[in-house]
Amino acid sequence: MTTDRHGITVLDVHDCWDLLRQADVGRLAVTLHDETEIFPINFVVDRDTVVFRSAQGTKLVGAIEGRTVAFEADGYEPEAGEAWSVIIKGRATEIERNHELFEVMHLPLFPWHAGRKHHFVRIEPLGVSGRRFHVTDKDSWEILPRTVDTSRE
Repeated sequence: MTTDRHGITVLDVHDCWDLLRQADVGRLAVTLHDETEIFPINFVVDRDTVVFRSAQGTKLVGAIEGRTVAFEADGYEPEAGEAWSVIIKGRATEIERNHELFEVMHLPLFPWHAGRKHHFVRIEPLGVSGRRFHVTDKDSWEILPRTVDTSRE
């Protein structure tokens, strides 16, 4: 891990996975028909992959159509006064083989929404990155006046 001059710590891959195992909700970004869509999802980490459930629809189609997806989760640790963010870029595939389905059905992954979500999707990472930083005390925020460049008018 390295910390830059702004106090942002770049996390190693192992720390990223440890933090993801503590989180419940993330965001999935997909591109479908040249439009980017972002969906909140609940997920579990399974052998350094992310698994989530989906109903048929835009999220599922966008995730598995073959393009790269992005997944992001973050958290806040009030005792330490720190926040973190982890991003995974990778390929999402629907889990369809019987033995794999049997395995993921036993993961602690339950839909939060009452709709039927029969499709299991796995994100295989191509890259994992994360950051941790100290959260600034709101009383120390400095409001700077916005300057307008009028030299071009």
